[in-house]
Amino acid sequence: MLQIRIERTRKMDKIKNILKEIRPEFDFETSENFIEDGFLDSFDIVTLIAMIEETYKVSIDGLDIVPENFYSFDSIKDLIQKSGGSIENNI
Repeated sequence: MLQIRIERTRKMDKIKNILKEIRPEFDFETSENFIEDGFLDSFDIVTLIAMIEETYKVSIDGLDIVPENFYSFDSIKDLIQKSGGSIENNI
């Protein structure tokens, strides 16, 4: 059980680092909804998309650029995987 938790944490580190680079003043781990809590605005999402596409070598479909896909670490991870990216290869 501990091994699974450690693995999941490591997979999220890259996403956390990207978010920290965009908005270093926020502790994203304290938020359940990055949009509602004001951690990300529309300009940040554009930057986040560009960084995700570069880091994970994916192209995010315009139809997937909706607030729900940027609420949390898990929703961002799901978006990356839906776009064909592999979280495991980009720890």
